[in-house]
Amino acid sequence: MTGSYSRSASASFTITDARYVGGRVGADLRLLHNLYGKPALGSIEDYAEEVAILLNRGFLDTVDYGFRDTSTNAWKMRLRYKATVGGQLTDSRPGSFPDPVDLTGYGFYSFLTYSSSFWNLTISEQARIKETLPVSRTTGTAPSTLAGTTTTGHGYVRNGVGVSRDIYVAY
Repeated sequence: MTGSYSRSASASFTITDARYVGGRVGADLRLLHNLYGKPALGSIEDYAEEVAILLNRGFLDTVDYGFRDTSTNAWKMRLRYKATVGGQLTDSRPGSFPDPVDLTGYGFYSFLTYSSSFWNLTISEQARIKETLPVSRTTGTAPSTLAGTTTTGHGYVRNGVGVSRDIYVAY
């Protein structure tokens, strides 16, 4: 039953729907820029389109945007978006960030993980998909989270597919 629901929900999920969700992620990133000066305004549309393309094709698992300590590879503040189909998704308004955080000395960073559907493709198919994306990513290690707080319950959805968002802030 769940499998058929997922297929019917994703069958009606178009690139226009995916761009709506990606646009909401982009709005969060613009608010992040307004608060902290990063990410660069010129890169936000690329990040939003990357989310839209991967979400539409079912290849997005999670994508993180935030600020990390480069010497320890640990997040100071992170927005994580997790691709979700069906379930209890709600379409929230962008924003609702926690109180401002002192991010002096922390660099902006983004880390993306692909879904199992992506990893089930051949290596050449994966390469073709990556070539279509507006963001060029390299292989790396995900930044860690140490002691901190995580706020959940925010998400963006259209036609049964979307992303849930959590915000992590280190103590």
